[in-house]
Amino acid sequence: MSRTEPARDVLRRPLTNLRLSVTDRCNLRCAYCMPEEEYSWLPSSEILSFEEISSLVDRFVALGVKKVRLTGGEPLVRRGLPTLIKLLAAKPLDELALTTNGVLLAEHAHALKAAGLQRVTVSLDTLSRARFLRLTRRDQLPQVLEGIAAARQAGFSGLKLDTVLTRGVNDDEVEGLLEFAGDHDAELRFIEYMDVGGATRWSMAQVVPAKELLEQLSQRFGAIAPLPGRGSAPAERFRLPDGRTFGVIASTTQPFCSACDRARLTADGHWFTCLYATQGMDLKAALRGGASADELEVLIRAAWERRSDRGAEERLALRGGRGPSVSAAELKAAPHREMHTRGG
Repeated sequence: MSRTEPARDVLRRPLTNLRLSVTDRCNLRCAYCMPEEEYSWLPSSEILSFEEISSLVDRFVALGVKKVRLTGGEPLVRRGLPTLIKLLAAKPLDELALTTNGVLLAEHAHALKAAGLQRVTVSLDTLSRARFLRLTRRDQLPQVLEGIAAARQAGFSGLKLDTVLTRGVNDDEVEGLLEFAGDHDAELRFIEYMDVGGATRWSMAQVVPAKELLEQLSQRFGAIAPLPGRGSAPAERFRLPDGRTFGVIASTTQPFCSACDRARLTADGHWFTCLYATQGMDLKAALRGGASADELEVLIRAAWERRSDRGAEERLALRGGRGPSVSAAELKAAPHREMHTRGG
């Protein structure tokens, strides 16, 4: 498989990073992502097979994709995932990673590593078991902590922990989470609460802005140094005076749309060029309809070259009139806009 000229959009942003959702199902019900009582699930007949996923990834790789991250839902609820990882690990990628809530990680960590997975990111919003239960409606913090330990034992280096920081919910755990990450050879990334997808109860008052967080940490630890080399990465990285590093993903208050090189493919083959996009392209229909590799690449390239998305910046411009980007009723009618369907 050979690469052609990398696809670039209207703003000259390359297509180099693919977020690949392998399922819309999740075994947690996090308040910032899945706060409702009921959800509409993708029909099993519409879910891409591993072979179909591999074929579509080939098309993206030919157009410039160098990094693939498996997401969900919760990707580890997809049966046989190491089989897919083996297929993807054989491709000319610079990085093959997975984001997980960690509940099933202890069970699968060694198999994932053996299959060729290179990096793991675990969501960890609290170290309090009671708070975890309130946040996720599941009493499974011990399993998550076991999963983090198992990832280290399996040999995953560069382990990352993601924390969605919410005012009045877990913003009192900043220092504790940093200490936990340091003790487990992991780098913590604080994520601003975003008004996208399933965040139907979002409000700006709940967001802890990156500026405020950095001021808080500076007062506690001393001068914080920004680290160079961010490139198109969503997290800006910093170093504490004691040498510990951490990241901040400030999508809500400091969007990085101008450097965004990410696209998202849902488990049923819908391709979205922005996390805030209202519509995507059904690549599954083209694939199952018999489109050739060349025809699929033409479709993908043309769509990317038309891309002018700046979703997070457009949301920021709303300022005082800003609320949840989608209502619960709208999500029921358009489940592809759900974060657990589209992938984060």
